[in-house]
Amino acid sequence: MSKTDNSTHTPMMQQFLRIKAEHPEHLLFYRMGDFYELFFEDASQTAEMLDITLTARGQSNGKPIPMCGVPYHSAERYLARLVELGRSVAICEQIGDPATSKGPVERKVVRIVTPGTVSDEALLRERRDCILMAVTGIQDNRRNGNGNGNSNGSGSGSGNGSGETDKYGLAWMDISGGRFLVSEATSEEALRAELERIRPAELLINDSLALSAEVERLPGLRRRPVWEFDLDTCYRQLTSHFGTRDLRSFDCEDQSMAIQAAGCLLSYAKDTQRSDLPHIQSLAVEQSAEALVLDAATRRNLEIDRNLGGDSQNTLMSVVDTCRTSMGSRMLSRWLHRPLRHRAVLEARQQTVATLLQDFHFETLQPLLKQIGDTERILSRIALRTARPRDLARLRDSLAVLPELQMALDLIIDKQQSLGDTTHLATLQQTIADFPVLSDLLHKAVLENPPVVIREGGVIADGYDEELDELRQLSSNAGQFLVDMEMRERERTGLSTLKLGYNRVHGYYIEVSKAQSGDMPADYQRRQTLKNAERFITPELKTFEDKVLSANAKALAREKALYEALLDTIAEDLIALQKSSAGLSELDVLTCFADRALNLDWARPTLTDETGISITQGRHPVVEQVLEQQFVANDTVLSRDKSMLIITGPNMGGKSTYMRQTALITLLAFCGSYVPASAASIGPVDRIFTRIGSSDDLAGGRSTFMVEMTETANILHNATANSLVLMDEIGRGTSTFDGLSLAWASAQYIASQLSSLTLFATHYFELTVLPEQFDNIANVHLDATEHQQGIVFLHSVKSGPANQSYGLQVAQLAGIPQQVIEQARHKLAELEQVAVSTVNEASPLQPALTGSTETHVTETRAGSKKNMSGAGQSPVPSQNDLFAASTHPLLSALQETDPDELTPRQAHELLYQWKKLL
Repeated sequence: MSKTDNSTHTPMMQQFLRIKAEHPEHLLFYRMGDFYELFFEDASQTAEMLDITLTARGQSNGKPIPMCGVPYHSAERYLARLVELGRSVAICEQIGDPATSKGPVERKVVRIVTPGTVSDEALLRERRDCILMAVTGIQDNRRNGNGNGNSNGSGSGSGNGSGETDKYGLAWMDISGGRFLVSEATSEEALRAELERIRPAELLINDSLALSAEVERLPGLRRRPVWEFDLDTCYRQLTSHFGTRDLRSFDCEDQSMAIQAAGCLLSYAKDTQRSDLPHIQSLAVEQSAEALVLDAATRRNLEIDRNLGGDSQNTLMSVVDTCRTSMGSRMLSRWLHRPLRHRAVLEARQQTVATLLQDFHFETLQPLLKQIGDTERILSRIALRTARPRDLARLRDSLAVLPELQMALDLIIDKQQSLGDTTHLATLQQTIADFPVLSDLLHKAVLENPPVVIREGGVIADGYDEELDELRQLSSNAGQFLVDMEMRERERTGLSTLKLGYNRVHGYYIEVSKAQSGDMPADYQRRQTLKNAERFITPELKTFEDKVLSANAKALAREKALYEALLDTIAEDLIALQKSSAGLSELDVLTCFADRALNLDWARPTLTDETGISITQGRHPVVEQVLEQQFVANDTVLSRDKSMLIITGPNMGGKSTYMRQTALITLLAFCGSYVPASAASIGPVDRIFTRIGSSDDLAGGRSTFMVEMTETANILHNATANSLVLMDEIGRGTSTFDGLSLAWASAQYIASQLSSLTLFATHYFELTVLPEQFDNIANVHLDATEHQQGIVFLHSVKSGPANQSYGLQVAQLAGIPQQVIEQARHKLAELEQVAVSTVNEASPLQPALTGSTETHVTETRAGSKKNMSGAGQSPVPSQNDLFAASTHPLLSALQETDPDELTPRQAHELLYQWKKLL
């Protein structure tokens, strides 16, 4: 906005400019009558974003002032679009009385709508949390020469990597759900993992922090000044809000970074809402040791609730979520993104699912849960005093379902106590209290189908309040009074054109045609002259008008007071209602798990103390739902004795699916769900890592290979013996020998130093000799077979290495032109001849990879391994799909034949055998 001399503006524009100066970073919705108006740059930007007409009003510095507006009654849909675009809006309302105001009506900003602080139903995604997050921290001074990190998070730095002394404090709040949480992270990698998990709609970052381009590009990121993260100020903010002397009861007294982030966040939320946030009742601390750690790459690769294309189709969430309530879906999403390691909690969930499966009890609960509204968000709006009449109606209808739900739970618990432990289900039942007094109050107070807003009244039911009923009676009798008076006045005056009416400008009136308006009774006072009629008022009509209009105003005021009192009454039970909503959400999720277990044929996994993963007939939960043919189930066995599987096989053969299904089955088990397998036994797991797929980070200046190596480095630095590691095609982004050497060394390091539970897929067939050097490694392959120069994928996992990669066949399936395929076959034949001519030469990789100095012959077809030197070791098989040709069986047979040792009869038989090989 251009700086101007405000004195040259009208008083109203002076008021606008003053308020706008207090909120320069927000679009200002300035209430004028039935519209919110925007001016200057706000108007120009908003008109473009919302595709609405840009007009002008008055002048500033000799130029027209840009102006646009949106209707007050439909402002929500415009706000939703602006918030979706990442903009924040300050709502400026008229708070003064126009009748008594001298000059412009007094206005002030009543709330600020930002992407992370929305609570209105129209602005929220029904089944996704809307999170506001704050981050502060200290960073390793070694990143640059001028860093001065300190405990107040005021250190500066410009590097992108994470140092050993990095520490970040995180706080996030779901204003619409009433949750407030904190945690700390010890590296930027851990910070990015949390950001990927929580996905804040709005992110407040300490202005002193130097973060990677990946973080800086996040939508909704706002830099906040360092002083907002002052430790003492933030500590006082939190203790004042919760009414405590310290933060020991929240178990975060010593987490200074988290306290700083939480204090800044709380202050920002209160400022935007213009409220004390009474529904934020506690502060929870998340410890990384409580849950499986999933880094950002793992979350993306496993496609938990967002696929690699960025939408929600064909994700784990899309398959699992059959929750009947939106708040249940949101809890399910949180569970899937944060699988727990607490075995007692997980087994309690499993047992509840088993109870609900017995006699199909979950099918009894589902219709009842479907009738329950989003009470979690309704309660937040009640606490923020932004609840609308239909929120109270939905709360009323939801409370009415609870007694029937309680009865259903009673029957299930009574019936199943003899068959199994129902403790957790009984605890949930107690949490889901019913509220008979409040339910009865809302039924009496609120109309069955109330209007959207309280502004025009008509929300409170008749019979609820005697005073309101009397005031309404006056208004409702007005019509009959006017009919009676009109008849009397016609008889008294003899004027046939006389009629009574009302409009908002002039009030009640008696109208007579021009022709009959000459001789009017003395008590008729002229009120308005029209072209063809005259309007009058009498003392009797004036008295009636004052009484009726006063009654309407008093009725509306009384109704608004009763509505506010209802909000106060509900707020008295706020904590209990919030707990009940949480219990309903969990019951909904567990009912969803039971539904999936039955309808998708999932089995209850066994959680053990012994390290390892044993899955019988495991399936990919998403792929099996989208496949038209029968999904091929496979076993997975990883243990301390066999902690790594080297997986070979053709592209499109199912290696990636097999790896991902193992991770998803593990993840589901640590959510308390049943899993897509006929049986599963899973030991302790602390983290899941994935290095799958290829992508670059152009904005961050990282090539595909650099991204691959960064993710690999993260695994090698952080994996433990209890980590599940999925690694696919390590080393493919560089030269043959570089890539093969990196893949070999990575696999060797994991097997010998980390002993992580690892699925290692590769096209480097040289790696298939690793089991001969390490007892804890085994080979498996995805089966396929050739048919008429094509390939048939069998998708079954077999022991041992694959015998080839079927590169040309897969290329043909992909639609590579036939001419290219034929040229490739010709080149392949040439390479095979080269391979034969060098068959007695040593493999150039053998000494480097195995440590052996002996000479070996490497057959070009993987799996046809023969040690020609007489040494005790087997040779390294070659990588025949990308960098070398596969030897024809006839060439292999010729190579193994010594003609001097053949009798004539043997030579004759060999000719027939070779003929068949052709």
